[in-house]
Amino acid sequence: MRQQLNIDRIYPKKSLGQNFIHDKNFLEKLSNKLLINNETNIIEIGPGKGALTEYLIQKTNKNIFLIEKDNNLFTILKKKYLNLKKIHIINEDALKLDYELAFKNQNVIIVGNLPFNISTQLLMRWIETSWPPFYDKMYLMFQKEVAERIISKHNSKKYGKLSVIAQTRFSIRKILTAPSSIFTPEPKVDGIVLEFRPKSDYKSVNLKKLQFILTKSFSQRRKKIKTSLKEYVEILKANNIDENQRAENLSIEEYNKISKFV
Repeated sequence: MRQQLNIDRIYPKKSLGQNFIHDKNFLEKLSNKLLINNETNIIEIGPGKGALTEYLIQKTNKNIFLIEKDNNLFTILKKKYLNLKKIHIINEDALKLDYELAFKNQNVIIVGNLPFNISTQLLMRWIETSWPPFYDKMYLMFQKEVAERIISKHNSKKYGKLSVIAQTRFSIRKILTAPSSIFTPEPKVDGIVLEFRPKSDYKSVNLKKLQFILTKSFSQRRKKIKTSLKEYVEILKANNIDENQRAENLSIEEYNKISKFV
């Protein structure tokens, strides 16, 4: 039997971007949308007081790894799950953990109510891993504006570097909106939970080259690409890419084509 603790005195730390989910209806809805079988190992990023963890426990017979940087929360979680052998709590910064070393060759899904202040950095960390990655799928919470940038399609004002890089690596879908009212403290913006499924369409892409082209394009996004990518005009023509378009008009496929010639 798990040890019952009074954790009401543990408050979110602004310095760590902590926002705890307190709404059980939302947690149940989210849990129902997580496609996890009972043979899946789960990595939960930023478990806080274990609100979502309680639902994850019911979804797998395998191991659940809780990555918690906050020392106070780490201590609380250790005591809370003292007698549950499948729970492993790691007191580590999620940005610094060597995931590939720790979780390679396992059936792994990442789940996280990510701190909004490091969410993009964490996503890029998991994008820049070797490919195919060590995980099978990810369910991640982002600030609404960031999530909309991630899933935005070309010809949109929200479409940018992050959109291209994320969609080069993943099939992405929105699974749930997280109103600000479900959090403590209540942030000024809503969140969105996205599902990421790794794909192999561009598995041979050189991400550094792709990022280089994207930086050149979107740092001058109001200029036509014949100006921002003037060194590659012949490549554009050879690949039937209209040089009079702007950065936001090029598709994922077109950016990946250009990056091959960098």
